[in-house]
Amino acid sequence: MKSNHFYAMLSRMKYINRWGLMRNTREENLSEHSLEVAFIAHALGVINNEIFGGTINAERLAILAMYHDVTEIITGDMPTPVKYYSPVIRNAYKEVEHVAKDEILTGLPLNLRKVYEPLLLETSKEEELWAYVKAADKISAYIKCIEEINTGNLDFSKAKESTYQAILKLDLKEANYFLEEYIPAYSLTLDESKNEEEDNN
Repeated sequence: MKSNHFYAMLSRMKYINRWGLMRNTREENLSEHSLEVAFIAHALGVINNEIFGGTINAERLAILAMYHDVTEIITGDMPTPVKYYSPVIRNAYKEVEHVAKDEILTGLPLNLRKVYEPLLLETSKEEELWAYVKAADKISAYIKCIEEINTGNLDFSKAKESTYQAILKLDLKEANYFLEEYIPAYSLTLDESKNEEEDNN
């Protein structure tokens, strides 16, 4: 019997929790994180096209973002301080990611693998698009920090600041625009959001 386990493996993303070294008031799993990154990556593409007159494929950004952490189904979520602790660890982790990618792709017939392989790890062919996915990933992490701090969890204070600086360091005008225009709303309550919406009408 064929072992077509690729899509079944994807469904396991909901069992992989993020932020393993941090105290969380609400756990975040890989599945919901990937959807949020897809929303944000798509938004960055739309901002590029509609605000800055670019021609980026926003839909492709959304798809790359959906799959950007799929290898973590096998590797688990490696905390950033550990992943970047030293070049040796980072390079070793990259090798593990490649092995995980190959293992996940074995769950597809050969004629489908070519479609999914460029989605699971960054490629030089789509280097520009992956830069936007990376920005979206960091913005998602920044939003998580905001949400945790809003509940009184100060464990995320340093992570919030370092993540913000990491986003600025990317020097991506679309990411900076998103921070300025849309991030403030993440600190509003639902009632405050409704009132602001009414004021704008």
